[in-house]
Order: sequence, then C-alpha cells, then structure tokens
Amino acid sequence: MTDGTALPGGAPALRLTVLVGEEDVWHHKPLYAEIVHRACHAGLAGASVFRGIEGFGASSLIHTQRLLSLSEEMPVAVVVVDTEERVRAFLPQLAELLADGGLVTLDPCETLSFRRTDGAGREAGGRA
Repeated sequence: MTDGTALPGGAPALRLTVLVGEEDVWHHKPLYAEIVHRACHAGLAGASVFRGIEGFGASSLIHTQRLLSLSEEMPVAVVVVDTEERVRAFLPQLAELLADGGLVTLDPCETLSFRRTDGAGREAGGRA
C-alpha cells in the first residue's frame, strides 16, 4: 500500500568508489580530501568519504579500529555518483592522485532524487 506519493523516475548513473588509506597524502593534505575537492571543482554531483572500521589491502595487513590495535591506517572509501560521461572524464585526475596506489571501482547504478521544500524555499539537506 502506498501513501499516494509518486516515486521519482530513475536516471542511469555511474558510481565511482576510490579505496585508499586514511594516512595517504597528496602534497601534505589527506588524499581523500584532495579527491573530494577535485570532484567538486570538476562539477561532479557529489562525493562522500566513508571511514572503514576494519580492512586490508594489497599488503594483506589487517587494519582495525579495535582498542588493542595499534593501527592508524584505516581504510577510506570516497564515493562519487554522476553520469557515466562525467565520472569517466574525472578518471585522469584520479590517475594522477593514485600514482602511489589505490583501487578504483566503477559500478553502473540508478539514481532517484527525493527532494522536499521546507517552506523557506530550500531543499531538505540545506541546498538552495
């Protein structure tokens, strides 16, 4: 049963996920932050950074957030979703940033935009 609210139509998109270490840097700045800033400057729809609580990569060394662990190199995922054309146009910038390592995955997906106005002319979430 529905409440009468129409679902928005979906649009094809491409999800870009960049997996790096929390301590990875680009010119003394966290690498994940540089990726987000470049994605913003490139006009991509958005980017989010997610910090992992445990993981391992090419070294097979497990990094964990558990109390008795001394690891500080936690896994970080930067996720960007936009049109395939725009995401693929961003890949050369990632190639430069990931010269010392990192993993990128590309997944086709579908976006649904749910927007609501809060009465002040602003969308929920804070964007005008």
